[in-house]
Amino acid sequence: MRIPHDALIVVADGRKMLLLRNEGDAERLNLQVEHKDIHESPKDRDQKSDAAGRASSTQSGPSAAPSARGGSSHAQGQGAQFAPSRGSMDEPDYHQLEEDRFASEIADMLNAQALAQSFDQLIVAAPAKTLGELRKHYHKEVTARLVAEIDKDLTNHPVPMIENVLRNR
Repeated sequence: MRIPHDALIVVADGRKMLLLRNEGDAERLNLQVEHKDIHESPKDRDQKSDAAGRASSTQSGPSAAPSARGGSSHAQGQGAQFAPSRGSMDEPDYHQLEEDRFASEIADMLNAQALAQSFDQLIVAAPAKTLGELRKHYHKEVTARLVAEIDKDLTNHPVPMIENVLRNR
């Protein structure tokens, strides 16, 4: 992949972000770190207050909704009745919520930079889930400058290895 001089490269996942700028040219990459951010996700016990919830239906059976004539609506043929149900509600994945929030913050930062004309071309390398979350929050100015998305987690790679991956795309 040819990455022009001054292109902005974002390498991110749900917890880490590296903002790089190509100080070289399209033939000889020279990625320089402009900013890095590590978003610490609190432990589960620090993020939740209660155990998973329980729910039950509001009707207790066919006779729960009597008709105007005194009988049950089921007996009068005025609609189906559902048996009472009980079940547990899934507990939210707090770590995923934090990762999505971090991706939203990255998109907000890119939106501000695009509106300030801080970059002309953008390349984003992130896992598919993070790419999807970022896309939800991009301003049209970011989308217009986005030249490539790479579905790969490069956050734990050193800069020379990131350069090599980008060069060989």
